[in-house]
Amino acid sequence: MADKRDYYEVLGVAKNATEEDLKKAYRKQAKKYHPDLNPGDKEAEAKFKEVNEAYEVLGDKEKRARYDQFGFAGVDPSYGAGAGGPGAGGFGGFGGMGGVDLGDIFGDLFGGMGGGFGFGGGQRANPNAPRKGADVRVSLVLGFMEAAHGCTKTITITKQDTCPECSGTGAAKGTSPETCPDCGGAGYVNRNLRMGGMVMQQRQPCSRCGGKGKIVKTPCAHCHGTGKVAVKKSLEVKIPAGIGDDQSIALRGQGDAGVNGGPAGDVIVIITVRPDPMFERDGYDVWVTVPITYSQAVLGASIVVPTVDGKVEYNVPEGTQSGTTFRLRGKGIQYLGGRGRGDQYVKVMVEIPKKLTRAQREALNAFEQSLKDDNYEQRKGFFKNLRDKFDKN
Repeated sequence: MADKRDYYEVLGVAKNATEEDLKKAYRKQAKKYHPDLNPGDKEAEAKFKEVNEAYEVLGDKEKRARYDQFGFAGVDPSYGAGAGGPGAGGFGGFGGMGGVDLGDIFGDLFGGMGGGFGFGGGQRANPNAPRKGADVRVSLVLGFMEAAHGCTKTITITKQDTCPECSGTGAAKGTSPETCPDCGGAGYVNRNLRMGGMVMQQRQPCSRCGGKGKIVKTPCAHCHGTGKVAVKKSLEVKIPAGIGDDQSIALRGQGDAGVNGGPAGDVIVIITVRPDPMFERDGYDVWVTVPITYSQAVLGASIVVPTVDGKVEYNVPEGTQSGTTFRLRGKGIQYLGGRGRGDQYVKVMVEIPKKLTRAQREALNAFEQSLKDDNYEQRKGFFKNLRDKFDKN
């Protein structure tokens, strides 16, 4: 999940967006990338799926709350994973546009094409518009039990914060950035290219301001004109019970400072769970292997079984074979972000004793001599098949 884009970023809304804001943003993005309007465009199809997945989570109050607290680790990755997200209805027609009006689509597509199409390409984003800061990624290693039960950890990150001397402008105190005279603050310039009898207009980043639209003549001495400084910060991370290896937690608004007054990025905490010498995790189920003695397997016994919640007793039935697996319901890992737990599977292995004394050997031989074929179900069946296969001739 670490490769996923932030859902708020996908819809192009702020983290405090209202339900109406989310709905409007979703409709806008759905119209833009719907496969019926972009036939054969795999990139548009992928973005359409991404938009539906984002709205599936943010449009639901409970899912949105878990996402805001835990990031992708707090929501089921199957929600909205396909094209059939909220109101998608497949790719066969316009009937499933999630409440998007067909007239709106054609109005958007054909009503205002004069400035957005042609040889010059689409409109360039305003270089002075607010932009979200970059996310900061950090790895956190947990023990098996810490991940199973949840815990609180403190991490230290280095992030880019707004320069306190210039308040992020990059200009020295008493001065301000000036609008670039070459591009007029647009961040790009137009250049005419002649090809035969045609003249095409090409947009290029302004070389004077580097595409920023503004020029800092007197840079701030503290941040050297960047508007940001590196700072170390300690953050408390609440690890939810049941988190797994390679999942992540998002700390909203704790990342790099935004640009032009935009929101700060997030801190993405990527979890690594150390292997445990006793337990093995399979999803939300736990496996453990318990050695038992020969006599315990033959006669049956009450054995001690370790679980993630402590030791429990389990009655091994008489005649248990080595490798037999028993199931302890509800003794596994707690479901992440929900109710219920997985199970624990206990595999018993009969340990053959070594270094027997002479008296023990004699007693074991006497015991063996007292047994008959009927005492061994597997051996009885095996040798019967052996005789049937090779003793016919």
